[in-house]
Amino acid sequence: MLQNVLLPLLALVAKARGIDYTGYVNVFTGTQSGGNDFPGVARPFSMVKLGPDLLNNATDSYSGYHHIGNFSGFSMMHEQGTGGAPKYGTVSQLPLVGNITNPLSNITVGRAVADQGSVGYYKSQTTENVTIELASTSHAGMYQYTFPVSSPSNNVLIDMSHVLPSFRGQGLGQGYAGGHFSIMEDGHYEASGIYNNGWNRSPNWTIYSCGYFNITPTAAHAYIGAAAGSNNLVQNSGSATSTSSDVYIGGLYTFNTSIVSSRVGISWISNERACQNFEKEIPRASSFSTVVSNTKDIWNSQILSKIKTTSTNTTNLELLYTSLYFMHLLPTNQTGENPGWTSSEPYYSDIYTLWDLFRCSTALLHVLQSVVYEEYIRSMIDIWRFDGYLPDARSSNYNGRTQGGSNADNVLADAYVKGVQGQINWEDGYAAMVKNAEVTPLNTDPDPMAPDSSTKEGRGALPDWLAYGFITPTYSRAASRAVDYAYNDFSLYQVAKGLGKDDDAAKYLNRSRNWRNHWNTDLQSIGYSGFIIPRNLSNFIENDPLTDTGYWSDPYYEASSWEYSWGDIHDMRKLADWMGGPDTFFSRLETMFTIGADPNNPGGIIFDSTNEPTFNVPYLYNFIGRDDRSVYQSRKVAKTYNTGVSGLPGNSDAGAMQTWLLWNMIGLYPVTGQTTFLIHSPWFESLTINLSNGKTLQITSTGGDGNGDTDYYVQSLKVNREDWTQNWLTWNDVFENGGTMHFVLGAELTQWATGDLPPSPATEPITCRQLSKEH
Repeated sequence: MLQNVLLPLLALVAKARGIDYTGYVNVFTGTQSGGNDFPGVARPFSMVKLGPDLLNNATDSYSGYHHIGNFSGFSMMHEQGTGGAPKYGTVSQLPLVGNITNPLSNITVGRAVADQGSVGYYKSQTTENVTIELASTSHAGMYQYTFPVSSPSNNVLIDMSHVLPSFRGQGLGQGYAGGHFSIMEDGHYEASGIYNNGWNRSPNWTIYSCGYFNITPTAAHAYIGAAAGSNNLVQNSGSATSTSSDVYIGGLYTFNTSIVSSRVGISWISNERACQNFEKEIPRASSFSTVVSNTKDIWNSQILSKIKTTSTNTTNLELLYTSLYFMHLLPTNQTGENPGWTSSEPYYSDIYTLWDLFRCSTALLHVLQSVVYEEYIRSMIDIWRFDGYLPDARSSNYNGRTQGGSNADNVLADAYVKGVQGQINWEDGYAAMVKNAEVTPLNTDPDPMAPDSSTKEGRGALPDWLAYGFITPTYSRAASRAVDYAYNDFSLYQVAKGLGKDDDAAKYLNRSRNWRNHWNTDLQSIGYSGFIIPRNLSNFIENDPLTDTGYWSDPYYEASSWEYSWGDIHDMRKLADWMGGPDTFFSRLETMFTIGADPNNPGGIIFDSTNEPTFNVPYLYNFIGRDDRSVYQSRKVAKTYNTGVSGLPGNSDAGAMQTWLLWNMIGLYPVTGQTTFLIHSPWFESLTINLSNGKTLQITSTGGDGNGDTDYYVQSLKVNREDWTQNWLTWNDVFENGGTMHFVLGAELTQWATGDLPPSPATEPITCRQLSKEH
């Protein structure tokens, strides 16, 4: 029943300021069925993500939004596409009608009609017949309320105790720990709230806010009261303060006019900064429509116009630009808003999480937003300088939770091997990586879901990794963490080699092969032998590789042995050899897409398109020269995406799903930590990517259907106008200085790629023969 407010396609024409690509963005895509996309208003990487918070039958609303339920507020801070547990839902307003006698009693109000939204604009209507319209900038938001004309009293509640709750029973529910609310002499309010916990288990953090209404209220009061809203007392001073989670703080403004607007700024630093933020970004004379229009312009000029196509297929255009939109909501650029330390370096938070993002998202961010990407790398190194470790995840200025390895290592290595320099101090960057690889993080606050080692940062299972070259069941997620740690060590090898640290390079290259110590050649599953499994000091611990998927306390995290056994792409030639050679490697890949792991789900398959550990699997055929199957299997998965409310196959994970889809549309797959990109097949007849350095990559194709639906097998390829016979290329070939790729596509399976296979740099050199490229 959701309704997306889009510009009519007929209006999608070249205007004085350029093409309006925002008309192709459906902000409600992936907001249901576990996608957790945030449909509210935001600018790229902005601190403010203003949208509704809804309560629905004790169901977690991770981004605040739910398609059914009651409004508990409209808050300034959210995260995009996250799971685990909700975060933020802070700095909230809620419009109410009538005489409000108990404002701090967790009031909710129903939804009257389906919400509407487009880029930069959001609209809701409550069952009290109040219309709420939202717009935002990077550090401020604008509320526009239209109350019923017949209402005797129109109110706006500001409740400092408001957060997004969690009902999953995992101990990750956010807490309120106090705050203050002050009504100033000119009628504006200044407030702060103290909060804690959420998916990253952070300790207390404070956010400041400053709000102005456009008209003078008939009454304005600050409130203080016991938890659950009982025995509220109006403070005659117009100010209320609490340092207790049991004492709620807030304010209530009452108006006798039907149209009211509110401008609110936020800051991690102070109320003064919060006021400055909205005065700078939404000055008093700003109209609501101007804020909306400016946001659209920013999305068009800075983000959506980075990729252009001549396609007229509306479905694919909506997929393209909607995916671009959602991948640019996180991380949050908090430069100048870091309460933890003083530094001239950029500062980015809300990294959720590099376990999800390192395979596809950070590589595409590098391509599309080179300035932001460099700042992002510098920020992570600065976090190490002052907090002690690189973040694998971070929110509310606090590292955590680390699901697997120290995957910031992979992100830094990817930037390094692709020549990212700018103002990055790579000696510091490498030192931060070495800290992850050599120093076990303290477990000062054990995670109830995995108390054996720190989940805050670093590599909690490092003692076993250093002592034995594998991880015993002393540590949770032992098998899956071994896969991650091997990948992380390969990343250290790449940077050490580039910096001329030869001894370190040799050490970390050897350590990157330690996944092999978890490989049980004898374990069989549905006719195949050899799997990554747990082990102790004397023997392997056998599980059923089809069904051994787990969670925080288990040997595998969110995927099975069948899935994790493909994980160490830097050593793929060794993996193919140990699986039994190219024929068995091929057959085993095919089995991923034909056999189900769950006997109760006969239509299911082992490959899980909803989760990141198998993002690379559809493309691994390239390593045995069967790129035609990479095209087929990946396209089959990609075509399950759509722009409906259930259009994502799984949780967005801060845009990870969207970036996997975008790479499929482009026709490449990035191998993080290397300069390698695996070639499959593009969707469009023409696609131009602005590389942010004045260069472009132009990808064209002939012979296909122009929509990526049929006739998508590669017949031949020219790269930079030269015949290309490898099913892979490097960063230097088409991204460093721009380039062209021209595909001839068709329905026939053609062995066009007769050149060398993709590199497997951790595999020992083969001296007697090359791995066969024939199936």
